[in-house]
Amino acid sequence: MHSSATFLIEFGAIILGLGLLGRLAGRLQFSPIPLYLLAGLAFGEGGLLPLGASEEFVAIGAEIGVILLLLMLGLEYTASDLVSNLKTQYPAGLVDMALNALPGAALALLLGWGPVAAVVLAGVTWISSSGVIAKVLGDLGRLGNRETPVILSILVLEDLAMAVYLPIITALLAGVSLAAGSLTLAVALGVAGLVLFVAVRYGRVISRFVSSDDPEKLLLVVLGLTLLVAGLAQQLQVSAAVGAFLVGIALSGEVAEGAHNLLAPLRDLFAAVFFVFFGLHTDPQSIPPVILPALALAVVTALTKIATGYWAARRAGISPKGRWRAGGTLVARGEFSIVIAGLAVTAGIEPDLGPLATAYVLVLVVLGPLTARYTEPVALRLASRRTASADARPAPAATPTAQTLEPVQDSTPER
Repeated sequence: MHSSATFLIEFGAIILGLGLLGRLAGRLQFSPIPLYLLAGLAFGEGGLLPLGASEEFVAIGAEIGVILLLLMLGLEYTASDLVSNLKTQYPAGLVDMALNALPGAALALLLGWGPVAAVVLAGVTWISSSGVIAKVLGDLGRLGNRETPVILSILVLEDLAMAVYLPIITALLAGVSLAAGSLTLAVALGVAGLVLFVAVRYGRVISRFVSSDDPEKLLLVVLGLTLLVAGLAQQLQVSAAVGAFLVGIALSGEVAEGAHNLLAPLRDLFAAVFFVFFGLHTDPQSIPPVILPALALAVVTALTKIATGYWAARRAGISPKGRWRAGGTLVARGEFSIVIAGLAVTAGIEPDLGPLATAYVLVLVVLGPLTARYTEPVALRLASRRTASADARPAPAATPTAQTLEPVQDSTPER
């Protein structure tokens, strides 16, 4: 069969399969990410039906998917929102990093994978899934809850941290020298700071330049600008995803809203392709040997995320119910964890890191919506049981006091 015909058949089958999987996930009311990862495992090496002609195109589509994921994330926030979050919520961001990055780094070191893999796995366990969490909040009708701004603030701080973390991990994976890595980080921080400054001071001017009443022209300008900036960022040894994120931040107002509506279907398509591509590079037979460490890591970091959300919500003055809801909602990991692990898989630093990250994300992307729904009632039920058991205990015998030791006068009248 001609190679172009083979490509069309294979790629068409992938897209059709992803559409059916997404429909199934919608009926089951959970994120389609685990189904996309499983589809990639089925089509990859060692799977049921390995791909051939279309794999190179899938790789390009996956890269576009990462860029669009970060662009859409940047469109959600304005530069002023990011600055205010940095000023008021940075303690929660530091607690989030300490509680959730350290378990991943510790496990990598315990497994003997080395410091670079430790930094990678720390990022995998640190970053929550903004896409899954946003969908869960909408599905549960919690967008107007008091704890929701706390959740979103933590997600914003994680996204900002990505602008620093991704250049660091890119330099480490490339094996560059300390001087070159420091230069890369300095460039990344300088570019991020410059974009934030320009967005705050001249965001309206940029949005007016990009704005167009014609949806076709708006789509072409925003998409072209994003790909151009992402390519230039990668040429400067800064992550292309960071470049796309900064473009999203620079756009605001009606332009950001219009671009979001136009790009959402493209984002969903190429993001699904990205998850399939990650699964393609993971041999299903390599997952069973790492399933126990992945499960242990998932349990530990689910608890640390719940603790993070509880602490941040308590700091904001939220009631105990809202604290437990905030903690349970933050558990899900997804797109960012796979993006970080994908960089390591491409660099080939540790063969077991990709399978472990796949199993880890599969567990938590399924568990996340469940913890968001049930953490609060389970925690309150356990608390009520403890209270009831404490009330049911017999009161301790009163210790004699000086007053009780005084002789009691006989009130019987004398005869």
